Amino acid sequence: MTLTIDNLNGLGPIDYTAALDATSPLEIARTLNQPTRCIGLLALSTQAVPARRARVILTADNGTILFTGYIATESVQEYLGAGLTGPVYRTTFNAISDEWLLDKQTVLFNGAGYAEAGGTVFTTLTNRVDATLFTTTGVQSGRAVGVFLPEEAQTWSANAAAVAGSTYAAYRAINGALTLQPAASVTHTFTDGDGTLQIAALKTASVKELANDVTVTGAIEPAAVVTEIFIGDGTTTVFDLTEDPFIPTHTANSKYVINDSFNTGIFNPQVWTVTDPAANLGFTSNGLLLNGGNGSDGETTLTAIDAIEMGGTLVIEAGSLQLNTASDGVLCGLYQGGVARANCFAGYNVRQSAGATIITPFINGAEVGTSYTILTGHSYTFRIRLHCAEIQRVLQTYYAMVDGAVESFGGGFINAPMQAVFEYIDLGNSSTTPATILYDTAVAGPIANTPANCIFAAVDSVQLFGSMGYCRITQTGATWITSTLPSGTVYTRLLGASGEGVDGKVSSTGKVTFFAGRIPIADEIVTVTYRMRQRSVARQQNPTSIAEEAAGNAPGTAAWLGKVLKPIARSTPDCESAAAAILSFASARAAAIAGTYIALNPQQTADIWPGDLLALTTNGTTTSVLVRRIAIACGAASPELLTYTIAFANDWAEGLGIHLSEAVATDALLPLTALNGPATVLPTLLQLTVISASTTALQIDAGTAPPTGGGFEVRRRDGDFGPTIDQDLVLRSPVRSFAIPREAQVEQYFVRMYDGSNPPVYSRFSSAVFTDIPVA
Repeated sequence: MTLTIDNLNGLGPIDYTAALDATSPLEIARTLNQPTRCIGLLALSTQAVPARRARVILTADNGTILFTGYIATESVQEYLGAGLTGPVYRTTFNAISDEWLLDKQTVLFNGAGYAEAGGTVFTTLTNRVDATLFTTTGVQSGRAVGVFLPEEAQTWSANAAAVAGSTYAAYRAINGALTLQPAASVTHTFTDGDGTLQIAALKTASVKELANDVTVTGAIEPAAVVTEIFIGDGTTTVFDLTEDPFIPTHTANSKYVINDSFNTGIFNPQVWTVTDPAANLGFTSNGLLLNGGNGSDGETTLTAIDAIEMGGTLVIEAGSLQLNTASDGVLCGLYQGGVARANCFAGYNVRQSAGATIITPFINGAEVGTSYTILTGHSYTFRIRLHCAEIQRVLQTYYAMVDGAVESFGGGFINAPMQAVFEYIDLGNSSTTPATILYDTAVAGPIANTPANCIFAAVDSVQLFGSMGYCRITQTGATWITSTLPSGTVYTRLLGASGEGVDGKVSSTGKVTFFAGRIPIADEIVTVTYRMRQRSVARQQNPTSIAEEAAGNAPGTAAWLGKVLKPIARSTPDCESAAAAILSFASARAAAIAGTYIALNPQQTADIWPGDLLALTTNGTTTSVLVRRIAIACGAASPELLTYTIAFANDWAEGLGIHLSEAVATDALLPLTALNGPATVLPTLLQLTVISASTTALQIDAGTAPPTGGGFEVRRRDGDFGPTIDQDLVLRSPVRSFAIPREAQVEQYFVRMYDGSNPPVYSRFSSAVFTDIPVA
């Protein structure tokens, strides 16, 4: 074994092997998806004391690199006495593996990953810090993440561990290279004759018992879809919603998905990918410079690194925008696939018409609404507002090892319609001048079959000339407001800050405030759509395991309750997937096997790392277990003696693909009955609308045809839906359009769809109608 230390003093790597203290072996501690540590004692005489930040490399006699890293703290010296060549000191050094360089950088990890390959998310995470520090050729694409939301205040290694764990993979940083590969990709075979095998099952200090009835809680989720109706009187400016509207979890720290003022003189590498072969994009005192293109669509682009989840309410904005003649391209485009006009789900199309530059709303690759002719020398703000009642469009994926193979649970996308408004403001006008609407789905109808996530490009310049002062995408929550005038005209109310040409604002506590000049007139119907909120929770059972455990008339149910920590469970469907994953490894009698294995010099055959699989044969029985930690003791011996103490565990003893805590959320309403497989539910009525609200009845359009043999059930309270439950029942309608008789000025009704099954299947969440309207 050879130990070299480069103290960064210009002398290069120095061999410190002879200085290793023979009384205490050098130790290497490897932990799955965590930085590796190397701790050693040196008996120094003439050698220099290892400096902080010194480079440490430890190599086995056969050339295997056991450790590379950096001394993170000042070395500790202890005087031992005088030797033949002078004073002798024993020095302790503590080194951390190579990713220490990434962990020391101050970077905010603000980009989410949606249904991307784990290797792609891992590489993006690294490039956000410094793309030049490590080679990433060993990063495999691996399994796809469902949803990865980085923790902004955490280090690179903490976020890298989250990516690796969520894809059931193991990462490693050694010798200037990062690797990521699926866990259990490498198998090492040992028998009890090769070392000392210690299998310990069901240790209550660290190992759980069998579980076949699992309840888990997740994040706060969007629940009932509420349509709340108010009547204007010409003076009331503030309306209080009955419930606090749901706000997406990842907007708690920042409501901005993207916010760039282009004022640093360089493109922010944490936000943008720049494709600009002819150097047509640059900077000016007005922000982003648009100075033409190569004449081809999709070849001169400024594209966000991270995909955008198309849920809730998004406001896409290009501010202080100036365009000159001969411009051609797309601004603020959201794309399904590569950046090209044909793939543009929503954006602003810029082109020439009769010698003038016009800008037109663009949906699904086609122009819609009204075109606007750009005035030379004018500055504008152009906005796109998108609203989807489904806040979560990408479902979480969980991985678990079942019978030696990794299986996935959950995943997929949620299809849903979206509302859209395209607007602009000429910044030369007064700050009280309302924004001009170019397209509004309140009139045209919602966009069906929308993408769950999109690529965003601020600029696709075929030949764009001008400048853009800033580009911003804001996640404003899940609230959407429309107004119906006494004349029958319907339009979308614009929300934002005063002075932005909008109508009003909505607080997180459900207070709707209209600005001066935008106050609802007498008999104007104001319709507010939002989501209620509740704690996500799910309960799953394994009936086969329950039956097996019930042998001998003993109760067969073995319950476990906990909370999903990582990957985040944003909704009840995510909790159902997580519970199914837990049951896959928690309902076996050897559910929580854990233990250690001690081997001597295994590196002579193949080095062992956390995430590898051990095939251990003892007394003729082979057990496959996943390596979690390795402690390597490098003894002062010749020939070389390396003792590997290998700790292993299966998923129930120690999580990899899913991290849990042993306590459910205190605000969860725990299910009384459990699922025995994937949940069967009908879609939530996202397009249920109130066609008219008179003093005697509410005319409802459910937004979809009823299932065969089914219909729509209306109740005064949410919950207790079913064919044999009469309490709070208002009516059941077998047709799409139906009337709810009015009973009071302030009313609450909850509607779910049901089918003709026995018993019937219902929508997962209600669509609610709340009113504050006078009755006859």
